[in-house]
Amino acid sequence: MSLLEVSGLEVWFSLPRGGEVHAVRGVDFSLDVGERFGLVGESGCGKTTTVLALMGLLPPTAWVSGAVRIDGEDLLARGEDSARRHRWTDVAMVFQGAMNALNPVKTVGWQIAEPMVVHGIADVPAARKRAAELLELVGLPSSVAGRYPHEFSGGMRQRAAIAMALACQPKILLADEPTTALDVMVQAQILDLLVSLSDELGLALVLVTHDLPVVSEMCDRVAVMYAGEIAETGPMSDLARDPRHPYTRLLFAATPDLYGDRRVASIPGSPPRLDVPVPGCPFRARCDVAIEACAASPAPLREVETGHAAACHRNDLAEVR
Repeated sequence: MSLLEVSGLEVWFSLPRGGEVHAVRGVDFSLDVGERFGLVGESGCGKTTTVLALMGLLPPTAWVSGAVRIDGEDLLARGEDSARRHRWTDVAMVFQGAMNALNPVKTVGWQIAEPMVVHGIADVPAARKRAAELLELVGLPSSVAGRYPHEFSGGMRQRAAIAMALACQPKILLADEPTTALDVMVQAQILDLLVSLSDELGLALVLVTHDLPVVSEMCDRVAVMYAGEIAETGPMSDLARDPRHPYTRLLFAATPDLYGDRRVASIPGSPPRLDVPVPGCPFRARCDVAIEACAASPAPLREVETGHAAACHRNDLAEVR
């Protein structure tokens, strides 16, 4: 049994003027102990909504179906009651934009200690002591525990957010675009920190990003999302060597090659709107190898090699490779 099993995850949002947005559509994936898994795709493809659904942190306008199991127990089975019990103790999250994730009127040390107190893991003195240790674990001096978020640089805030996520010793860490708004050198430091913590603590990591080179360096497996669905998934090495979905291939083509002379190619068009029905394959309008079957029905996600699956009617043809 996998540590995390996501089955048939669906998310809808109600619109203020009526109607709905079907933001996540039948997402399935699993995660083993200590494994690093990447969720990649363009902005708006459903990555952040997916991981927020795993934490039970979507707004009241959303409703969710499917199963999210940790060690066989479904986090969504009893709504907020079951989600709260697992949130931060079994699965924790580093949110996109650390400035918005930290409370500006509470000290950083208390924000790291608070989850331990709330979940009954430690009393206040023990939690504050552990918070100081966690700050040092993520590369910050324990003396900064009494400071407020506005006194931290962007990189320091992100390190503090990681320390806060580790407070209750979770088994799974969800990192949603953890390097947003950071300069390149700090980005590299934060990503190296996540890898070292994953290795040192045995953390399973889900990394949400649009940066394929980062996923290539950090992750064992990857799922490429498009229009709320998984278009392709498998070992990172397989997708880099032999992408079987046109969207995956075009994502790689749009990534700069620092060691060759390949030209960077843009992906034409825009993702489809999800507040209206999307007939056929959602990528069809932007695809360079679409056929008649693509307009008739979406392709199911099916295995093309062991552990490697793609949702494309043409995933066995050379033109897609």
